[in-house]
Amino acid sequence: MDLFVIISLLFIVYYSVYLILPSLLDCDILLAFKEKYGKPISSLKGKTVWITGASAGIGENLAYVLAKAGCKLILSARRATELERVKKTCLKENKCLTDDDVEVYPMDILDLDSHEKAFQHVINKFGKLDILVNNAGRSQRARWENIEIAVDKEMFNLNVFSVVSLSRLAVKHFLKIGGGHIINTSSLAGILPVPMSATYCGTKHALHGYFKPMFMEYPDKHIHVTMVCPGPVQTEFLPESFTEKFGEKYGVKTDTSKSKVSAERCATLMGVAIANKLDEVWISTASTLRITYMSYCFPYFTKWLIKNLGTKYLLKLRDANAAKD
Repeated sequence: MDLFVIISLLFIVYYSVYLILPSLLDCDILLAFKEKYGKPISSLKGKTVWITGASAGIGENLAYVLAKAGCKLILSARRATELERVKKTCLKENKCLTDDDVEVYPMDILDLDSHEKAFQHVINKFGKLDILVNNAGRSQRARWENIEIAVDKEMFNLNVFSVVSLSRLAVKHFLKIGGGHIINTSSLAGILPVPMSATYCGTKHALHGYFKPMFMEYPDKHIHVTMVCPGPVQTEFLPESFTEKFGEKYGVKTDTSKSKVSAERCATLMGVAIANKLDEVWISTASTLRITYMSYCFPYFTKWLIKNLGTKYLLKLRDANAAKD
C-alpha cells in the first residue's frame, strides 16, 4: 500500500476517534482514561486545599469530593453562612476530618489588597498550602456591541486579575516548599468562543494566556497548573451573570436540563484531574464536546459549519436549552 494512503488512513482514524468517542463520554478522552486507570482522588489524602467560590455550585461540590478524599480544606467566598453550611456537610462526608481540618475564611476576592493577609492566614493555620483552586467567577449574557467598558473591566477584575493575584502568592510559596498545584476553573468558552458572552470568553481566554507561560518559567520546580474547562453545568449561575450594563445582573432563573453535566459529576472529574495533575481538561456533554473537538482540530471547517448552523445553534449548545436570549 502506498505510504501516502497509509498516512491518510491513520490521519482519518486518529481524528475520527476524537469525533466519535465524545458521543460516549462527558469529558475529554484523557480525563476519561485517567478516571478509569489513573490515580484515584483518594491519593490526595492529607493535602491542604484552598477553594475560592466554595459557597455554591462547582466549588461547593468539589469541597465535598475532596473532603471524602481526606483533604484539609480552606473554604472562601463572600457568604459566610453558606460557607458554614458547606463546612458542616464536609465534616459529615468524612467523619475522620475534625473541625480544625476545614477552615471557613470569608473574603471578597475582588479586594486584591486583602489577598496577602488571607494567604498568610492559610499558612498560619495549616503550615503550608498544597493546592489552590481558583473557582470564583461569574458568567455573562450580553450583545457584543452594547457591552459597557465598565463591565469589561469588572469582569476582568473578577475572572482574571483576582485569580492571577492569588496565584502569584501561591507560586512564591510553592517555590519555597518545593512544589504545588494551581487549578483554575476556566470554561469551554475559553477554547470555543460562544455568542452573547463576549467578555466572559475574553476572560477565560486570558486565563489560558496567563498560565500557559508558567511551565516555561518553572519547568523543573514541580509547580503544576490544571485548566478545567466545563461546558454547560447544572448550577445556579444565570441570576448572577453579568449583562451589557454596569451593575446589572441577568436575573434569569437557571432551568434544569438533562443536557448539562451535574455539578456533582463536574466536581468528581475535577478531583480526577487534580489527582493526576492534568494540564487541561474538558467537561461537557457529547454535543458540546464534539463541536469543541472540531473547532480545535478543524478550525476552518468549523467556521464554515457555524455559519451554516447559525447563532441559535450555538446559543442552544451554550445554555443547553436553559436561557432565553
